[in-house]
Formats: sequence, structure tokens, C-alpha cells
Amino acid sequence: MIDSKFKSGFVTIAGKPNVGKSTLMNCLMGEKLSIITPKPQTTRHQIKGILSSDDCQIIFLDTPGFLEPRYELQKKMLEYIMLSLKDADLIIFITDADNFPTDYDQKIIQLLNKIKAPKIAILNKVDLTDPDSCKDHIAVLENKDFDQVLPLSLTNEPDVAHILKMIKNYLPYNPPYYDPNELSDLPMRFFAQEVIREQIFLKYRDEIPYSSTVVVENYKDFPNKIVISANIWLEKRSQKIILIGKKGEKIKALRQAAEKEIYKITAKRIKLELWIKIKQHWRKKKNALKEFGYS
Repeated sequence: MIDSKFKSGFVTIAGKPNVGKSTLMNCLMGEKLSIITPKPQTTRHQIKGILSSDDCQIIFLDTPGFLEPRYELQKKMLEYIMLSLKDADLIIFITDADNFPTDYDQKIIQLLNKIKAPKIAILNKVDLTDPDSCKDHIAVLENKDFDQVLPLSLTNEPDVAHILKMIKNYLPYNPPYYDPNELSDLPMRFFAQEVIREQIFLKYRDEIPYSSTVVVENYKDFPNKIVISANIWLEKRSQKIILIGKKGEKIKALRQAAEKEIYKITAKRIKLELWIKIKQHWRKKKNALKEFGYS
């Protein structure tokens, strides 16, 4: 029987690209659910993390970075953001102290002003900004429609217990939405393809990370090992040569790195098979996006 004082709710993390949204969720979850790279627009989906305790269940929604969409994939990413904000019991707006406020910061704040849910603003990377600038940024945020403003640096082991307590204060009294043993409602094959895509972002430059997507076609979980077959989709045939590298060295390094990362999650030996396929201009085609799981 659920305690009548049990709290449960959805917490959406929003902000422009590359300000620490995924790092924040992983930090609060104590688990790596969202992939992280130095490149902007790494997150393309809504990633759900479920954190359960004896008296509370927090469902975090990590969202893609807010931007003005230029093609269908970015339109779909913006759609994920809007749906996440609509469902939120609490919104965490996170921004980068080093260059706040940007035009995107201003646009997101204007958008959030139209939403009735309580809001917390997190000013991240304060260790990279001089104290006087931080004070100015905090003053700006305090004059906006935020219930609380929290300056911190996610790279310096923030007080997770304090942040979680702050979040819990804003959640409604509800029974849990999910089994307390679940960390996410997404299947392991989704996280496997995200790990592969993360390694593409980490190991390749220029257009390759943004022109590629990954689809796991087969995921077979045996007692002592997992066998995964995945397609890497690119937009141009010329990109295939870059992805493979001289004598296949780059694609081999990508496969081995992805196997190691998936092993960390599953604690099972991983055999990963990668296939490279081409679909021209897939980012601009609605049918292709649906085929690749951006639905």
C-alpha cells in the first residue's frame, strides 16, 4: 500500500545545446542514461530517467538542446522538448554561466513564462566565470519567473542530496508511475544504439556525427553474452570512407569502444556487428525519421 504522503512527478530539464542537461540528469540519477559529448546537439530524443526512493519517485525528462529548427530532424527534436514541457510537474532550466544570456536563453525563458508549472533555474559552470558576472547572472534569473535559482558547477561534485530535496518539495502527492526497480522505460537496445552514436560523436569530426544515426536491428541477450547488430546510417557515400578509415581502423576502434561502454551497462561480454548504410538527406525526410525511430 502506497503512503498517502508519497510524492511522484515529472521533471523536465530544458536549455540550449551543450549546457549540461544530460550531465545533470546522469548526476542526479547516479547512472549514465544520457550520452554526453563535447559537441552540441548530442541528445536527439527525450530520455526518461526514473529515480525511486521510499517516499518519492522522480521521473526526469532529458531533452534535446533548444534551437531554431532548420530541417525535419531538428523540428522533431523541438517537438520532444515541447511535449516534455507540457507534461512537467517541475521544469529545470539550465544555462551556462560563462556566456549567459544568449538569444536562445532569452527565447527559452520567454517560452517557460507561458507555462504554469513551477520552475528552477540552474546556472552551471560558475567555476569558469568571475564572481561579479555570476552575481549579475543570478540577479537576472531572479527577476524572471523562477521559483529558485541555483548556481553550481556539475564538474565539481554538486550537492546531489540538496538538489533532490529541492526538487521533491515541488512534486505533487501521487503514487509512483513506474516500478521502483526501473531506471527508464526505454529498452536496452535503445541505449545500445545511443552508446554507438556517442562514440561517433567522440571519434569523428565535422559532418559525420550530425549526418549519422544508429539503428539496432538485432539484440540477442544470452546468459553470458549479448550479440548486437546495428546499422549506421549516413547521408553521403563519401562519408562511408571517412567512417571506415584506412584499412578499417576507425570503424574497428568505434566498435571496440562501443562494446566496452555497453559492457559497463550490462556486465556481459558484447559482440557488436556494425553495418554502414546510406540514405541521402535522411535528416530532412519525415519517412526516414520515422523509420529510424524519431517518432
